[in-house]
Amino acid sequence: MNDRLVVQIIAVVIALALYFLPAILADRRKRVDVLTLALFNACLGWTVLGWVLALYWSLQPNPPKDLAGDVVEKRKLGRMRAFSSALLLHVQQRGTTQDRSQK
Repeated sequence: MNDRLVVQIIAVVIALALYFLPAILADRRKRVDVLTLALFNACLGWTVLGWVLALYWSLQPNPPKDLAGDVVEKRKLGRMRAFSSALLLHVQQRGTTQDRSQK
């Protein structure tokens, strides 16, 4: 009977490890939202879809720390590129206009 108890305890530990595999992977991969993912896994992991979604989530890279700042920075860079392109086009047009007037 004692051997049977040990086997059951080992089976329970393995089952829990498999159940919380997404949370364990997220922790090992140093995800910043590991607590949220672990709660999601604990609450919805009993459904196959919830467990698969938690596993997929745990394998994703960390989101940027300052997502709003990144968006603002990308918009600023886009406006600077557009301004630079417009300025270059204006200078080129002005240069061709001056070349024509000098001839």
